[in-house]
Amino acid sequence: MGQVIPLEEKSVARLIEPLTGLVAADMAAVNQTILSRTGSDVATIPEVANHLISSGGKRLRPILTLATAALSGYDGEGHIKLAAAVEFMHTATLLHDDVVDDSDMRRGKAAARVVYGNQASVLVGDFLLGQAFKMMVEVGSLACLDVLSTAAAVIAEGEVMQLTAAKNTETTEDAYLAVIRAKTAALFAAACEVGPILAKRPKAEIEACRAYGANLGVAFQLIDDALDYGGSAAKLGKNVGDDFREGKITLPVVLSFRRGGAAEREFWKRTLEGGEVRDGDLEFALVTMKRHRALEDTIERARHYAGVACDALELFPSSAWKHALLDAVEFSVARAH
Repeated sequence: MGQVIPLEEKSVARLIEPLTGLVAADMAAVNQTILSRTGSDVATIPEVANHLISSGGKRLRPILTLATAALSGYDGEGHIKLAAAVEFMHTATLLHDDVVDDSDMRRGKAAARVVYGNQASVLVGDFLLGQAFKMMVEVGSLACLDVLSTAAAVIAEGEVMQLTAAKNTETTEDAYLAVIRAKTAALFAAACEVGPILAKRPKAEIEACRAYGANLGVAFQLIDDALDYGGSAAKLGKNVGDDFREGKITLPVVLSFRRGGAAEREFWKRTLEGGEVRDGDLEFALVTMKRHRALEDTIERARHYAGVACDALELFPSSAWKHALLDAVEFSVARAH
């Protein structure tokens, strides 16, 4: 197990403030780049893109690109375009995800597909991916282009893996973790790897930043899984229980199914595999998860990966950037409280 991260010392909202403060100037440049690159003569493109981009979101992935570049001593400007590219990749996957999942809400408001339709959401997602790759090429680092393009392919593989696992209550914990490593953690890892590559740091430091991002990404997704059943709409930016209603197999479900008796397994098969959700089923799902400590253990798994992420940064000397990145890990896990 990695180190246990204390959750009581700081309020959750303040945990991310050191990092957002340090990157504020660079993030303003990233946001300006995002605005300029969503421009198009086709009016629907900026409308759909900005519907999601301007709706908030923590911008955690581009922030990590800026922060790991600074941690590595990079003093150029390529990290601005790469951070914008990372955010475009993330936004594109959200636009595509909402179509695949028939999601109605994203970041606390109607999903783009609800407002503009599925076709526009998919095509604007494709436009953003194209712009992301254009910016990567402009930076002129083949190594960074390799890392981010590989991540794009892995994310797509993760989406297909999730489709295969969808509504399959026999999914194992290992199989589920493989999905989120591809679907979520791959972009976190790539976002953290390109900064030290730009700074021409030694291989060990590049791999340390990648490991930090990959493990943080797993922890982040596991907390999201727990929040879907134990959080609030305000925290999630979507309806509580959406994963349940959409028949998604997440770790709390995997653990509840494995630990449950025959009647409970039939319940999960009826609701998730059969799509037959009745009044009171979400409440019963929550009772079942509580009985089997599924949410607590999902959070405990997240703490483990968070600890591994923190350990990865031990290679770097003490600095404001390092401490802020460690706080960001704590923030990711503390969201569950």
